[in-house]
Amino acid sequence: MSNYEEIKKLVENSRKIFSNMNESAKNEIRGKYSLLTEQPVEKEVTINQEKKDSDYVGKKQDKQKGYKIQGNVLVLHGKIDSDLQLTTDEKNAFTESVDEFRSEVAELVEFEKMDVFSENVEWSGKIVELDLEFFYTINEPHGIYINGQMVKVNEEYLELINKLQNYYEKFKSKWSKIVSSRQEM
Repeated sequence: MSNYEEIKKLVENSRKIFSNMNESAKNEIRGKYSLLTEQPVEKEVTINQEKKDSDYVGKKQDKQKGYKIQGNVLVLHGKIDSDLQLTTDEKNAFTESVDEFRSEVAELVEFEKMDVFSENVEWSGKIVELDLEFFYTINEPHGIYINGQMVKVNEEYLELINKLQNYYEKFKSKWSKIVSSRQEM
């Protein structure tokens, strides 16, 4: 076993053990060993400006909690606090999605937050080199949207659209499994 594989296995085992501990035990270990951990980011709420306060009266809103992972944000949405706990599988799927997108679609990407709901996952970003925005949602058969201004339709553009579409299938498959496992909890 190489050093990389050995360290990777140790990190995975540590995450499993750490995720099953209560908060006070986690804090004690963090303090004793000066561990660095990924901290939740401040809750980001964007309210549609067209909606009035009266639109929300009497309607229960989902809770949400954001996690900053390797410089990108994953936001979990749910009705109860246990829905907002990030699992190792979800974290790994998120980092894999970012890495795969960069290697399979485009390297220069400004990702927006990924929203994980009880029945859907939405993710968007901007492909810098073409100034093209994309949006993925797994709740639709062909949930890919793009937005751009005066994008020149040439081989590079068509190739990128093809890559976006091909990666979407992989993205949808991966995150459909995550959503289904969240529903079983």
